[in-house]
Amino acid sequence: MARITASVFTSHVPAIGAAIDLGKTQEAYWQPLFQGYEFSKQWMKDNTPDVVFLVYNDHATAFSLDLIPTFAIGTAASYQPADEGWGPRPVPVVEGHPELASHIAQSVIQQDFDLTIVNKMDVDHGLTVPLSLMCGQPEKWPFKVIPFAVNVVQYPVPSGRRCFQLGQAIRKAVESFDGDLNVQIWGTGGMSHQLQGPRAGLINKEWDNAFLDKLIADPAAAAAIPHIEYVREAGSEGIELVMWLIARGAMADVAGGPAPKLAHRFFHVPASNTAVGHLILENA
Repeated sequence: MARITASVFTSHVPAIGAAIDLGKTQEAYWQPLFQGYEFSKQWMKDNTPDVVFLVYNDHATAFSLDLIPTFAIGTAASYQPADEGWGPRPVPVVEGHPELASHIAQSVIQQDFDLTIVNKMDVDHGLTVPLSLMCGQPEKWPFKVIPFAVNVVQYPVPSGRRCFQLGQAIRKAVESFDGDLNVQIWGTGGMSHQLQGPRAGLINKEWDNAFLDKLIADPAAAAAIPHIEYVREAGSEGIELVMWLIARGAMADVAGGPAPKLAHRFFHVPASNTAVGHLILENA
């Protein structure tokens, strides 16, 4: 059967992608951040999966404010990097896994989660920046990717508890696939940041690290955090962290298995007015 072997959690700040694309990773401002991902790039080479189920949010690229699905799964064979206003990022085309994606959609919908099935879409920095952070700048991404877009842009957005439960449904779906696949699930976005209004530039290091502690050791408590706490403590865009709960809910310990191994933890501020968090958890 297919199996989820690890979960990866990372911010997806667009300026990080620009720094990579423009060759600025060793500049004084950016070097400490990218140093925190050196372990991750080697870990990725040593633990390359067949498929990454990548949870992210679209930034009004594939979905405008005319049509906003709460949960959308990509079932296409490939996805082009999106033009977000300054041209597409110079990164490889993302290759999908239609068979596994369609199976997950079928299974999750039968577990009473409503998904939007997307057969064609471009993918923006929310998906490509995590790939660059973990894989560097290859000519081809070393695994297939299933994009899973979550609405955290326009309220109402899904609760942390709902996202956590969805992760559990995704794990069941993956494990019921008739094929021997090594799958990783990634949760992206966050951490604390606010991009507008009187609190623009807000970063809350203490709250961010407390969230990481909960995510590692007590994910049910992290899933119980109400929306108002994300907004109050982590800023208006801090709500992106509910996407991390999808990845965490898919880990084995949530279903009664052993606790995952913490392979790597990293936190850095600031990166373009955003706190950057990163975890790698391995299923035992």
